[in-house]
Order: sequence, then structure tokens, then C-alpha cells
Amino acid sequence: MVQVDLNCDLGESFGNYKLGNDERILPLITSANIACGFHAGDQHVMHKTVKMAVEKGVQIGAHPGFQDLNGFGRRNMDVTPEEVYDLVIYQLGALSGFCHIYDTKIYHVKPHGALYQMGAKDPAIADAIVKAVKDFDDQLLFVGLSKSELIESCKRHGLTYKSEVFADRAYEDNGQLVSRKKEGALIKDTESAVNQVVKMVKDSKVKTINGNEISIDADTICVHGDGEHALDFVKEIISKFESEGIEIKALN
Repeated sequence: MVQVDLNCDLGESFGNYKLGNDERILPLITSANIACGFHAGDQHVMHKTVKMAVEKGVQIGAHPGFQDLNGFGRRNMDVTPEEVYDLVIYQLGALSGFCHIYDTKIYHVKPHGALYQMGAKDPAIADAIVKAVKDFDDQLLFVGLSKSELIESCKRHGLTYKSEVFADRAYEDNGQLVSRKKEGALIKDTESAVNQVVKMVKDSKVKTINGNEISIDADTICVHGDGEHALDFVKEIISKFESEGIEIKALN
């Protein structure tokens, strides 16, 4: 039977701002990528989200990003590899503290937004992220964009990795995600998105925004829990997987 993990970015509320449907999406997924306070989240939200994940039996992952609340961590920043290394270590430490008080741990790390996208294309940024994760805990799993520089860096540094695909994002011919600034970057039709993700999992293929078919590795699928129809969309994926004989199982 084909197995795949279902992950979602959570804990992105902060202060008086409420983002996402964390309480409702947690029972549907197997891995939670928890914001660590830089692009979103704060100490109270981190605490609450870790507690909920433990109660629901969902494995916890760190979701470090750029220190850019206004841009939600989606704006590229002019940073050195040394700065990237430090910001990843800092955020892993913050989340790890809350995991410790619930006698659990961080199981994986998935960079957020622009940090993820820059690392997927730039070997120096990728190496800085991966080295930080390995130095923090070499038993952590690294989640990165399939066939990207992030995965290549994990191979270079001997860090166990899992390749990620996106249910509702379009792909370029080189395997990168289509920029959110471009028309067609987000797949809004539920049936199209579900069919795309089934093809990625079962056939290791995806049709690009240009209509070409490329190979892809799908160990874990990112679903978003903050859209208008997000919960129904995730339920639709789960139902389709059941009919296709695809088992949803946590990363490790």
C-alpha cells in the first residue's frame, strides 16, 4: 500500500490576530508545522498549539521563517548564510522548550515561505538551513520541496529528508512552485487539486503550469487550513485517498 504524510502549517495566530482553523484541522492531519514566532505565532500560541498537537496525537514539526510579521515571511530578504543559520537555531530552541514541558519533541523541520523558497533555489541558503537543523539535532527529519536544493543539501550533509508536494499549488517546468504573484499559482478547483495530488503520490508525476509532465517525489503533502473551504478540501483528499488505497501515515 502507498503511504503518505499529510502536513499543515499551524500556530500562525499572534497577539489579537486569529489565523487558520487549527482546532478543526488537527484531527485530520498527521504532522503539524508549528510557527516559531518570527513570520507568525507567538509564545502563547506556540504553547497552545503544541498542547493541542500532543492531545490529538499529531507529530510536531518546527516551521521557522524570516522575522517578517508584516509580510508573513513571504518576502525575500538579503541575508547571509550565517544569519540564516542563527535564525533557524533560535526558532528551533523556542519551540523545543514548549515540547519539553509536554514530554514530546520536534520530529521534523520545514522552513516557511521565502526562507523555504530561497533555500529551494540557492545552495548556500539551503546549506545554512540544513546545517542548523543537523547541528541542533541530527535525528530530525527535514521536509523540503521535492527535487530542490534543500533536498540536495540534505544529501550532502547526511540528514534524513522527506520530499514535500503541495496539493493546491501549480508547478513550473523546473519543479519549483509557481510564484504567488503569477496567475494560476493557486489551484482553486477542488477536483483539480485532488486529482493532482493523487497523481503525484501514485505516479510520481505532476503536470506543470505549461502543460508538461515532470517527475516528483511525494513523501508528505502540504494542505492549507486557512482557506474558505480548506476543511472540506482536506476531507475530500482523505476520502479520495481511501478509495485509491493510499494510507495516510506520519513521517516517521
